[in-house]
Amino acid sequence: MNKQGSRRKSIQVIAFSFLGVASLSALIVLGLILYFMIAQGSKAISWGFITQFPRHRMTEGGIYPALVGSFYLGAGAVLVAFPLAVSSAIWLSEYARTGWWVRTIRVGVNTLAGVPSIVFGLLGFAFFVKVLGFGVSVLAGAFTLALLILPIIIRSSEEALRSVPRGFREGSLALGATQWHTVRTIVLPAALPGILTGAVLGVSRAVGETAPIMFTAAAFYMAKLPKSPFDKVMALPYHIYVMATESPNYWCTKDLQFGTALVLLGLVLTLNLGVVVWRTRLRRRKKW
Repeated sequence: MNKQGSRRKSIQVIAFSFLGVASLSALIVLGLILYFMIAQGSKAISWGFITQFPRHRMTEGGIYPALVGSFYLGAGAVLVAFPLAVSSAIWLSEYARTGWWVRTIRVGVNTLAGVPSIVFGLLGFAFFVKVLGFGVSVLAGAFTLALLILPIIIRSSEEALRSVPRGFREGSLALGATQWHTVRTIVLPAALPGILTGAVLGVSRAVGETAPIMFTAAAFYMAKLPKSPFDKVMALPYHIYVMATESPNYWCTKDLQFGTALVLLGLVLTLNLGVVVWRTRLRRRKKW
């Protein structure tokens, strides 16, 4: 018995040590990326870099239009995807009966989440740009990114709805409320923090994507901000791609490239860390 106990403890120590090393490795990789980006990109960071337009063939100036363009695309994507995703999650969680059809839909959602982003870009180009006639525009890019983040928000919203205790629903129904009234007034408010968390994570994913907007929305350079949803737009990830691969003045723009990458990385990390902190605070307030 003692031998078995000591063996189990040894296995447990080894397993915990492996998990600790794996977690530490992930933190080290993240730290190295942050250190490299800060070391290379901090030279370019200034107030003018954030607020100015590019100048002299994008070898000087700032990233203001790309920053605003990323905001337009991210906001447009979540405005399109959020109501569709939450509606789908409500149906899957509250109304759909368990069966092959629901299982097929869930498999489809999970599969959609794993589709490469370049495929969404080609789909957006073929359908939104060509078939619907949106052209290369903010609108086409936002709809394409909405398709990309749709499965993320569906899955997180469904999990948030299913985490609400069953007793909440049963108590409301026992008092004579309809199922829709129960969902609208009891379940949704309780699940809202988790739903919004998924939406913010979806936005952070959309803001950092290059391939979907390459075919549907992004412009190499614009001297002014878009005035219409049907205008092209600059965006941070595509701006980095263009300066790194298409610009003949690579070495002249090296600091600007890493500065743009640092801003994009900071934006994504801020969104993700903000979600983690907010979710933690909300969980502490829960009494169920």
